[in-house]
Amino acid sequence: MSKVSKSLLGLSFISVLGLGLAGCASGTSAKSGGSSTDSSKTITVVFYPNESAKSFAGSRTAIKQAVEKATGKTVKLQTTTDYNVAIQAIASGKAQVAYMGANGYIQAHHKSKDVVPFAAQSDAKGTLKDATYNSYLMVQQKDAKKYEENGKYSIKNVKGKKMSYVSNSSTSGFLVPTAEISREFNIKTADQDKLTQSGSFFSKVLYGGSHQGSAVNLLKGDADVAAFDDADLMPYLNVTKGSWDKVGSTFTVKDNAEAPFTSLAGKSVVNIAMMPVQQGPWVYNTKSLSKDDQKKIATEFTSKSFAQNKKIFSEPNAKTPMMFPKKSEKSKLVNVTDKWYAPTHKLVGY
Repeated sequence: MSKVSKSLLGLSFISVLGLGLAGCASGTSAKSGGSSTDSSKTITVVFYPNESAKSFAGSRTAIKQAVEKATGKTVKLQTTTDYNVAIQAIASGKAQVAYMGANGYIQAHHKSKDVVPFAAQSDAKGTLKDATYNSYLMVQQKDAKKYEENGKYSIKNVKGKKMSYVSNSSTSGFLVPTAEISREFNIKTADQDKLTQSGSFFSKVLYGGSHQGSAVNLLKGDADVAAFDDADLMPYLNVTKGSWDKVGSTFTVKDNAEAPFTSLAGKSVVNIAMMPVQQGPWVYNTKSLSKDDQKKIATEFTSKSFAQNKKIFSEPNAKTPMMFPKKSEKSKLVNVTDKWYAPTHKLVGY
């Protein structure tokens, strides 16, 4: 937490993001790596708890098939219930490929410079210029009025409430919301840790373990305010007022929502704050994955056929979102380097 704390003071992620995205260009990784050989016949792909959910099983299988097609090797999928398990797996080389959030990638890269990004989801124009998704601070619909000020939603009344984060390794479920709260309340560096401790800034602090888990904490009433993102909740929530890109919108649990939302159908939440987050990268460990396989996988993931795979990418406004919801027909994965993540590096503190 100390590294995160040092970086949060005075930072508004929105302004940092804008500066960073404008100045960074995409391209294939310059990391040489690839000290491993082609002798290994198995490639392990690890996923965060969010993408390990049952709703994304079809996407995971399609990704497995794509890697097998590209490399001719057997692919093992590793699902997790803890962010740190995924981070450690890719950093140690026990997994060779991973899909991560920007914060988790940077933590893994800090543990091992062999972990490098090679692709990220584009913006609606097929570029990295506005390649972001949304982080929210949400409250139950019945309590939403308590967070209004002069007819607009505000986070000024979150102090003293029960707060749910995703994981302290989550970008959109911890890092960015914490930076926004710090900015709003002008919390100094020495006091940053109180945002993670029950009975300090918040009366209680919970961690959902996944974006789905954080949302459930809110919907069940265990938390008054919760942080989670849009992409991971699209399979479970419908927009019943507003849109995914508008503050003050209402989201309702679908009647046919799968676990862990099966008993929560019809319950609604409202986003009182919304922050942009850099799209998380696909990464590989260049020491445990050969150069040849690195090239083959990067080429496959950024191909037109991969972007058109409806089991991986869901069409705009699809009723059943896949792992990557498209913002337009031009949405795809594009090559990315560590340099593009400079804004989040700054936010994390290394």
